[in-house]
Amino acid sequence: MNYTGVRKIEVVVIGAGQAGLAAAFHLRRTGHRPDADFVVLDHSPLPGGAWQFRWPTLTYDKVHGMHALPGMALTDADPARPSAEVIGGYFAAYERRFGLRVHRPVSVTAVRDAGDGRLRVETSRGTYAARAVINATGTWDRPFWPRFPGQERFRGRQLHSAQYRGPEEFRGARVVVVGGGTSAVQQLLEIAPVAAATTWVTRRPPVFRTGPFGADEGRAAVALVAERVRQGLPPRSVVSVTGLPMTEAVRQARESGVLARLPLFDRITPDGVAWDDGRSVGADVLLYATGFRAAVDHLAPLRLREPGGGIRMAGTRAVRDPRVHLVGYGPSASTIGANRAGRAAVREIRRLLAGTPDPDVPGPRPADGLVGGAGYAAGAAVSPIGTRPSSDARSRA
Repeated sequence: MNYTGVRKIEVVVIGAGQAGLAAAFHLRRTGHRPDADFVVLDHSPLPGGAWQFRWPTLTYDKVHGMHALPGMALTDADPARPSAEVIGGYFAAYERRFGLRVHRPVSVTAVRDAGDGRLRVETSRGTYAARAVINATGTWDRPFWPRFPGQERFRGRQLHSAQYRGPEEFRGARVVVVGGGTSAVQQLLEIAPVAAATTWVTRRPPVFRTGPFGADEGRAAVALVAERVRQGLPPRSVVSVTGLPMTEAVRQARESGVLARLPLFDRITPDGVAWDDGRSVGADVLLYATGFRAAVDHLAPLRLREPGGGIRMAGTRAVRDPRVHLVGYGPSASTIGANRAGRAAVREIRRLLAGTPDPDVPGPRPADGLVGGAGYAAGAAVSPIGTRPSSDARSRA
């Protein structure tokens, strides 16, 4: 391959959220030099990963679990400060302390097989030829917008939870919140005191976790997500199998009726939502707290997807290409899981760079000429009228 204008490097880390920084830490700790042996590329404008985009009223004391990055504790955090500020500041200090030299903002547009054992990483700031890629792009750039009959005729406002900036913009409005995850509950609890009315709808009845959630429960939840990934199916979030935590605020909201859930409606009308049994609810705003999908479109040229729609994984390694590791994906899509995945990915990549990949983890070797595989069945997020998800690959975690 002609490498004119292309920078050769051992490892490219895409994303500088929890997973990307953990991987970069372990690369540096094992003797790899930032900007010489590996490079960290981040699409976001500032440190903090997806946390920097959280709504200002999500204070640190409301955060649903935050595990410290390896090698540096998060101490003396003011629980009343916005989580975006607390965690953004922590990530910035972490990057400085370990000299990780994150490049931002940089958009990774494509990762391709270079044909000579390397991966061609194309970005908004040039091209790299890497021996391995650690993908830590998370999900923030791919909010999932569900589609319903009549959606385009709704006369009110439709937004995704990723666009939520606080309760004041909903004052006096009739709001329908769609979704059964943590963000739906957090945002509904903020909106209810100022809205004219709120309605909560979910596809399945929500499950509230009242007992302790220890190590055994955590391992069981992760195992459920990991099994889907091993089968090549799109991953469910870890939170989706753990249930919603029963905090005092949640208990009170259930008692007051704020969290009285209705089943998912059948269609959207110009003035609200309706069910086939004749029920209807008027609405000024539809807020979709319907989650996110993995931001991996930039990996499409490698044809990593299985017929089931997901990327089949063996540990952190993509089975169809052992040079590609996904951290913060599937079972590692939690702050503690991301830390462990970063360490595991670096351990395997060191073997790969030394020419001794782990024989217990299946996957074609780059030299075999088998990188690629069956067709890429990317699942695209669907946006309501007037919006569309980014076609860029992003590098937030």
